[in-house]
Amino acid sequence: MIVRTQYEADLTALKAALVEMGQNSADAVEAALSKPTMPGKPKAILAHTVKGKGVSFMENQVGWHGKAPNAEQRDQALKELEG
Repeated sequence: MIVRTQYEADLTALKAALVEMGQNSADAVEAALSKPTMPGKPKAILAHTVKGKGVSFMENQVGWHGKAPNAEQRDQALKELEG
């Protein structure tokens, strides 16, 4: 495995069963959680996803991490996500 991030290096050093996913979807998370691992070996899911995917003013904007939108922004985000 080529180590692309510090997270991968750390998880590899811990001998975790590393499962990677690259989609922003509940199905991808469920598939990653469902992958079997060896007994006694921790599973780590490394998600290569896009922050704020699907919301124009949040997508790829790290400043939104851990920040709640106001009521107007919430309504806009829900409209965009509902399509």
